Amino acid sequence: MERLTTEADLTRMANTVRKDIIKMLLAAGSGHSAGPLDLADIATALYFNILNFSPKQKTDPDRDRLYVSCGHTAPVWYAVLARAGFFPIEELQTLRKLGSRLQGHIDRLTTPGIESSAASLGQGLSIACGSAYASKMDKKTYQTYVLLSDGEHDEGSTWEAISFAGHYKLSHLTAIIDRNNIQIDGPTETVMKKENLKDRYEAFGWHVIEINGHNMEAIIDACNEAKAIVEYPVCIIAHTIAGKGVDFMEYKFEWHGNPPNKEQARDALRQLRSLDNKINPSDL
Repeated sequence: MERLTTEADLTRMANTVRKDIIKMLLAAGSGHSAGPLDLADIATALYFNILNFSPKQKTDPDRDRLYVSCGHTAPVWYAVLARAGFFPIEELQTLRKLGSRLQGHIDRLTTPGIESSAASLGQGLSIACGSAYASKMDKKTYQTYVLLSDGEHDEGSTWEAISFAGHYKLSHLTAIIDRNNIQIDGPTETVMKKENLKDRYEAFGWHVIEINGHNMEAIIDACNEAKAIVEYPVCIIAHTIAGKGVDFMEYKFEWHGNPPNKEQARDALRQLRSLDNKINPSDL
């Protein structure tokens, strides 16, 4: 797996991942668009720069762990895993097909590189707490990451896990919140108020970092800062734009669980291809 170190290379890869997502969703005829598109930058930074994890390390006890709690964002994780060499890129076109390894929600039993299965929201942080607590007991220093949606902070189980991690001072645990401000029923603050997330996490004993979730340098710097903090669990609140990169999807909760049709996919790919022409080292 190639490690990407320049912002230009990482941004190009994230744009490739977004194009993969659109093609996958069109082929499947179902699936989630907004979340996967907005997570492309974070997912790319994790797999191509931050994580100590590769196809050769799938069972390495010292590997970093990434748990994805919002399993419906599966397309973005399949895209980065394929691009990182965990399985053939051509397999992406089997998304949600009968017998495919790439189902609508991530499944650790079928998809290479997936640490835990996910469907019902609100479970991922608890699993990650178990991983981080085990590393503390075993005196290991691998990093445990968990990707959370903002919408799943409606769940009481999420807050129980937040409390657990703070109480036991689970260092080497980094939660990344996709703060895109939408969920399937509408804007997050309309469905159930979540702010102020920073103050609430800090009240439970976490160190909190807020970033632009589309800025590669900010994503990498925040994860490096999190590694250096050994007294507390760390929460990175990544402010993102739902549907990032496709203008008719951006900020719209209606695209949470809908795929593009053929015409919309053609328009989306045209927009993303035009971004490729704007990405060069002198622009970054």
